[in-house]
Amino acid sequence: MTRLVETAVEVREFVAACRKRGGSIGFVPTMGAFHEGHLSLMRQAARQNDAVVVSIFVNPIQFAAGEDYDRYPRRLEKDTRMADSEGVDLIFFPSVAEMYPKGFDSYVDQTDLPSKLCGSFRPGHFRGVMTIVTKLFNIVKPDTAYFGQKDYQQYLILRRTAVDLNLDVDVRVLPTVREEDGLAMSSRNFYLGPKQRKDATCLHEALECAAKLVDGGENSAARVAAEMRRLIRKVKGTRVEYIEIVNSETLEPVKEVKGRTLIALAVRIGKARLIDNLIV
Repeated sequence: MTRLVETAVEVREFVAACRKRGGSIGFVPTMGAFHEGHLSLMRQAARQNDAVVVSIFVNPIQFAAGEDYDRYPRRLEKDTRMADSEGVDLIFFPSVAEMYPKGFDSYVDQTDLPSKLCGSFRPGHFRGVMTIVTKLFNIVKPDTAYFGQKDYQQYLILRRTAVDLNLDVDVRVLPTVREEDGLAMSSRNFYLGPKQRKDATCLHEALECAAKLVDGGENSAARVAAEMRRLIRKVKGTRVEYIEIVNSETLEPVKEVKGRTLIALAVRIGKARLIDNLIV
């Protein structure tokens, strides 16, 4: 049965016992409100490691004023049952005081990748992500950590963090898990009403359109982005934050789609800010 702990000391005791037996640790950092995307990460971690640790922590320092920190879905009991069904050994569910005790004043940041894509619209967000994940890496000391491609920019940033700070962890990305109609699974989909939920499929439809254009020989990033924007704007109530076609490693904009290229977008529908991407 999955064990639930609230302190770093308890996590370290569990990890030390696992290491003593020669076991490897797979780690899935989350903010909870699990869906099949989270479960796919846990499943892979269980396949590749002797023990699986999952963290659930809605991290206040990655939310700006006016964002959805207070509204973010929290459902520990259901999450615990779901994690248990995937063979997760330990859930780390710390309080804010546990992670940021009085006097906390140390942060992790980068200058390049976090300034792009979502970083332009959520200043300080990735500093908060890097800080909490670095702390979690130092507590859990996993062999491998797993992230979903929907948050591809976050994956690149955390992979760079691990390299730059000599963190002994392999940061891996797994494919985005989608609903039957193509919508990328996300905890923020809970914010969507029935009509908004139907409208939200326009993100995936725009990405599919882009892939077809590229497969058909279109290599102008501007023309591909323009067609994606046109499709999304046809859906009343959508607000495009960005549609970017960039190098999949540097996130620098490209003029021509050639080589491994990331097509990424962020769209607001009602109270939900949804992101998605595709690599072509």
